[in-house]
Amino acid sequence: MTIQLGVVMDPIATIQPAKDSTLAMMLAAQRRGWQVYYLPPEGVMLRDGRVRAQAFPTTVRDDPHDWFTLDTPRTLALGTLDVILMRKDPPFDMEYVYMTYLLEHAAREGVQVVNAPRALRDCNEKFSTTWFPDCIPPTLVGRERDAFLAFLAEQERIVVKPLDAMGGASVFRIERGDPNTNVILETLLDHGRRTVLAQRFLPEYRQGDKRILLIDGEPVDYMLARLPAPGEGRANLAAGGSYEGRPLGRREREIATRVGPVLRERGVLFAGLDVIGDWLTEINITSPTCIRELDRLYGLDIAGDLLARVEARLD
Repeated sequence: MTIQLGVVMDPIATIQPAKDSTLAMMLAAQRRGWQVYYLPPEGVMLRDGRVRAQAFPTTVRDDPHDWFTLDTPRTLALGTLDVILMRKDPPFDMEYVYMTYLLEHAAREGVQVVNAPRALRDCNEKFSTTWFPDCIPPTLVGRERDAFLAFLAEQERIVVKPLDAMGGASVFRIERGDPNTNVILETLLDHGRRTVLAQRFLPEYRQGDKRILLIDGEPVDYMLARLPAPGEGRANLAAGGSYEGRPLGRREREIATRVGPVLRERGVLFAGLDVIGDWLTEINITSPTCIRELDRLYGLDIAGDLLARVEARLD
């Protein structure tokens, strides 16, 4: 029987196909003979006790100029699908949370949701690093300005970022004595109304912000080191960074070994760990990327390996 796959994602027409990990997953599913449906988030709803969605039968191609065709949409009860990939990008706002409620309801009807909706809610991509204090740099989470000023005085250079953004958005580096310190903290903390995270600044980011991909708790053997553009304080590819591939080293495997089993237990089949120097800085589970870059560099099929694990769970 053909496996029925639904993919919840941002508009498929606006992705960058050469680097989009969700497209890699859809291509891998199509190669396996699965039926692929594109599920726009706004078309998912609950009616009469069942979660339904506007579902577009989709054909995908590895073509940077013509990568998809949508057939006539139909209304599907999501519980009749075999698998749903939740691949909507942050921001992690209340609309995102509401979507996890709907997908959790669908999961109770029998569909496998990747990653698990409860995990998406519980494992904040920045805060969840604090579960592994031996793996992270000195860290502060809160919303009281004086606590951040004291942390800055202690660490001398810190990075401060919101808990709900992605791609390096609203990330600030502050050095002790910076005359903009108060306005940066007031802006991020919203005068004590918003919780943010601060970490000791890691100058090793210049040698690469390393993305390690985990499939069902186990690391891919190679990682993508994202390198900052000249004059840029962030190494994110979305911020103009470049990249190079590297094999995992001892410390990266050590971190993956600590984090992987915890994520697997929580229902996270696909994750991306961000490591700077020897330190874990983020655990990405909403829509981790870098599949296509690593596949091209090393001849891998990361999405195919992920779907093999997903399929094994259907048996």
